[in-house]
Amino acid sequence: MSRLRIFADDAPDVPRLATSDVAELAAELAVIGVGFEQWDASQPVQPGDAPDTIMAAYRADIDRLVEANGFRSIDVVSISPDNEQCEVMRAKFLEEHFHKEDEVRFFVAGSGLFTLHVDDKVFEVLCEAGDLIAVPDRMTHWFDMGPEPSFVAIRFFTEADGWVGHFTGTDIATRFPRYEVGAARA
Repeated sequence: MSRLRIFADDAPDVPRLATSDVAELAAELAVIGVGFEQWDASQPVQPGDAPDTIMAAYRADIDRLVEANGFRSIDVVSISPDNEQCEVMRAKFLEEHFHKEDEVRFFVAGSGLFTLHVDDKVFEVLCEAGDLIAVPDRMTHWFDMGPEPSFVAIRFFTEADGWVGHFTGTDIATRFPRYEVGAARA
């Protein structure tokens, strides 16, 4: 179940708000400029399906998003626990960073934990199958796919180098729950 928890950035153990209500979750994120939607597939899909099959199942929503935002590239990424590089891939974005374009991800299957740092608040968003999150460019955040990552996601890009992480050098991400704790509290 998708979930949002909001913390003070100096109080990682006590959320100010916790909700799994999708309308409330989307409204709270909209206040800080983050988009959140849920999509339904037009045909059945599952992990292991070809990228073209997966994108065909969500074609209407993909086309709407591309038209509205001018995305130039879309791909499908699939990560499973047996991937030899999963520890390296997990570690890559566990520190606070930002991108120079919006980070837009749709979860076809599985889940991931986006944690956004805005002013003096931390917004922890557990995204699961059917969830789309759109993090605005330059918003500081970190992403945790968990110790045994398992997800399929559609990614949207404007520029080839837009997904490069620019790290802030702070330790804030180390003070907040990781996927295995954050997801367990869902």
